[in-house]
Amino acid sequence: MSSKNHLSEYIGAMLQSSALSEKVAFHQILARVQAVYSKRDHILTENSREILGDLGIESLFYHQAEAMDLLKKGHHTVVSTPTASGKSLIYHFSVIERIIFKPTSRSLYLFPLKALAQNQFNWLESLLKLMDGSKARAAIYDGDTNAYQRKKIRNDPPNILLTNPDMLHLSLLPFHRQWELFFSNLDFVVVDEVHTYRGAMGSHMGQVFRRLLRVCKFYQKTPQFIFTSATVANPKQLCQQLTGLSVEGVNQSGAPMGKRHIVFIDPKEDNPSTITILLLKAALARRLRTIVYTKSRKYAELIALWVQHQTGRFASRISAYRAGLLPQERRQIETRLAKGDLLAVVTTSALELGIDIGDLDLCILVGYPGSIVSTWQRGGRVGRKGQDSAMVLVASEDALDQYFLRNPDDFLTRPPENAVINPHNPQILASHLTCAAAEFPLAIDDKFVDGPAGSQAIYNLLKEKRLFISADGRYYHSRRKYPHRQVDLRGTGKRYRIISIENNENIGEIDGIRAFRETHPGAIYLHQGKAYAVVDIDMKGQIITVARSKHGYHTRVRSDKDIQIIDIFDARTVFGAGAYAGKVKVTEEFIGYDEIQTRTGKVLHYKLLDLPPLIIETEGCWFIFSDHIQKETPNQNIDIRGGLHAVEHAVIGILPLLVMVDRGDIGGFSTLFHPQTKGASIFIYDGVAGGIGTGQSVYEQAEALFKRSLTTIETCECENGCPSCVHSPKCGSGNHPIDKLAAAWILTKTIAAPAPQLTSVDITLPKPTHPTQTSLPLPLVSEKPNFGVFDLETQRSASDVGGWRHADQMRISCAVLYDAQKDDFFEYVEGQIPQLIDHILRLDLVVGFNLERFDYKVLSYYTDLDFSKLPTLDLLQIVSNQLGFRLSLNHLAGATLGAQKSADGLMALKWWQEGRISQIIEYCREDVRIKRDLYLFGQENGYLIFRNKNNALMRVPVNW
Repeated sequence: MSSKNHLSEYIGAMLQSSALSEKVAFHQILARVQAVYSKRDHILTENSREILGDLGIESLFYHQAEAMDLLKKGHHTVVSTPTASGKSLIYHFSVIERIIFKPTSRSLYLFPLKALAQNQFNWLESLLKLMDGSKARAAIYDGDTNAYQRKKIRNDPPNILLTNPDMLHLSLLPFHRQWELFFSNLDFVVVDEVHTYRGAMGSHMGQVFRRLLRVCKFYQKTPQFIFTSATVANPKQLCQQLTGLSVEGVNQSGAPMGKRHIVFIDPKEDNPSTITILLLKAALARRLRTIVYTKSRKYAELIALWVQHQTGRFASRISAYRAGLLPQERRQIETRLAKGDLLAVVTTSALELGIDIGDLDLCILVGYPGSIVSTWQRGGRVGRKGQDSAMVLVASEDALDQYFLRNPDDFLTRPPENAVINPHNPQILASHLTCAAAEFPLAIDDKFVDGPAGSQAIYNLLKEKRLFISADGRYYHSRRKYPHRQVDLRGTGKRYRIISIENNENIGEIDGIRAFRETHPGAIYLHQGKAYAVVDIDMKGQIITVARSKHGYHTRVRSDKDIQIIDIFDARTVFGAGAYAGKVKVTEEFIGYDEIQTRTGKVLHYKLLDLPPLIIETEGCWFIFSDHIQKETPNQNIDIRGGLHAVEHAVIGILPLLVMVDRGDIGGFSTLFHPQTKGASIFIYDGVAGGIGTGQSVYEQAEALFKRSLTTIETCECENGCPSCVHSPKCGSGNHPIDKLAAAWILTKTIAAPAPQLTSVDITLPKPTHPTQTSLPLPLVSEKPNFGVFDLETQRSASDVGGWRHADQMRISCAVLYDAQKDDFFEYVEGQIPQLIDHILRLDLVVGFNLERFDYKVLSYYTDLDFSKLPTLDLLQIVSNQLGFRLSLNHLAGATLGAQKSADGLMALKWWQEGRISQIIEYCREDVRIKRDLYLFGQENGYLIFRNKNNALMRVPVNW
């Protein structure tokens, strides 16, 4: 029996099964789609057509020819068509044709996963072998490439380099001078699966690509970008946001597709995993090649294990596949799948992208993947050769799963979601500015610094001493030589390492924002199917210590929130509510957690937490509802506060219908009265510091979100609210209060109400400033103080008195004091110390270099005066505080003034022993002159100058 007949019989048996037929909520067959070929054979050269002929390809699909034509005309191009539509052929042949024409041409291929690079490399090598007489080469450069091969690749780069975002960020851009031959010949940058670059990762990549273009410009190259994507709603916009370039798009596929069965199953009282096991066992019995997608590593492992135990002879032909497996383990599974040795694989999103795993027949989704894009991407893993295939969705209690069970036609006709990013997130932008400045100095008029966000980031980096200004004021330099390793491309803040107390093994990482929610003391943390109890969280060291746990419970954190509006970007009306987009400050207090029995869901204990608040500034939107929703309630049993809370949850639950976003990256807050909005309000915000664009999407698509949320609430069969409509698994208050009826009332009333007059919002925090890019702001000084500059030399060395801590025993040989009011130098020897001290006490400010730790200590031998109370400006202390390290007076004098000391302390001691006091005084006088000039230079300019490790002259800001 053919696989086609096996599949038809499998679907038929499912529809007639006593165990499953009543649970099938929807079944539809999507007809076969015929290929649409291009008649434009001139798109390819004769050599390329010969290679295609060798591969058995007679003609190009419509979208392939369309994209190649755009590329030949020099356009940056994105191809957004379904899985298995031949997108990789577009970039392979565009690159190959350039190599044929220009053998020195280089291309960079970027893949989000190492497995994708390996997969494409194997096909690419076979294509290059078909190029008659060509010596073109390809190579993979990733974390699995050994040091010897890396050096060989750098010294003699191949025509095509396959790598990933992390290697571009960490290994190519910081060391671009070692890659000069590659960058100076770079013609194409291929970005595969570009739709995966969204959220925090995409926002980082928006800066990585700008840095790449900046490095290419340094080598006088402007490479052409080729993007491939799943069918997202905004591929052109996404690519333009990622690079800042103008991009053309191709999204009408000409590839054929086989007949497809779409089946939705409602488990009802059964567990989704139970239904999945039944479906998989039936598929194995018919030898259907199957892929099962789950939402967690744990379920992938457990389902594979349960089916292995229940199928006997098929046990060796089933495997789990997930992140965390060793590279060789993943490659082995992929190879076994491609060869047909494995009949079934149970996986997470790790196998969602276009890795070649052979001709599969059946895709089972355990829960809606979270986006239409991911659903069709996963469903596209089957039927890749045009054979009949099926995609079965086993629904969970989640709101989106239930929504599609009730609205299956919407699923089939729904366009893909938008992919959103925010490359100008202030934290992300700042981290990449330091990287760019480390790669080579950043000109003050560089495009990175354009606009308010760039100016603010530069200001903050200068203030934090992460950047310095060059002595000529034209460039920014990074304080660190390689700041790149401090930048996590998948987050915006610090990350915590999770360490097992039993063996001190690092079992994972978690970002700082999630740490308090998921790994607070007492929390149960799951890793590879094992439960760990959190023992301690070290916030300073960023380490979370865990121990194996056999408790039969899991935990849910409780928290209180407060939101403050910082800035308003835009305002409009949404039906009968006011809608605002802007910047907010979120303060979340983690007050305790529930221990919940896993078997029954019963709360066993509630325990208190003592943690500092989590405070982030981010972007979001908020809605202000009319007073009428409280005054006109249909009955007294409706709780408006619980209704607002339920609307907040419903909107967040439905949001992934419109935007590609993880529900865990969205935060919400609702209140009957907010002091700034002066009314009942709901806030939806990005749960990532600085924002990733989701809040703006909520603001722009609020009408659709309100309507769909109301539909979800009204069509849900529950009585008081459930996870399918208004409950959230991440709610900090345990879904209390929640009022489903009140939520329906609020939305119905708001949608029917006329547009209100927008109310003013009281912003109590100042808006951020955007200072000039060249320096830190300095206070205005209306009157110069009567200052003195002081230095002394000693009779004894540190070794003579037993070390520097005994400086009070070193005795003074001479001292010189410059008095600014008198504009003169005054000299003192040991017998005149009382006069020296009296002179010092008459000054408004005492200036020196290492005054506090040395000069004052030497003087303390002669007086009981408390020198800590003197108005003192210690040049050494101020500069070292700014830089984090000490510089010598000679270093500062040479860099700032072009002057050098006339001698040193050891020479002065020798002169003392020889009785040459006049030479000591002259040397001391010159030191005082240098210190005075440094002080005056800093006072006038707001900076001194030093040489960094690369011997470049830098400004160190000073403020006196």
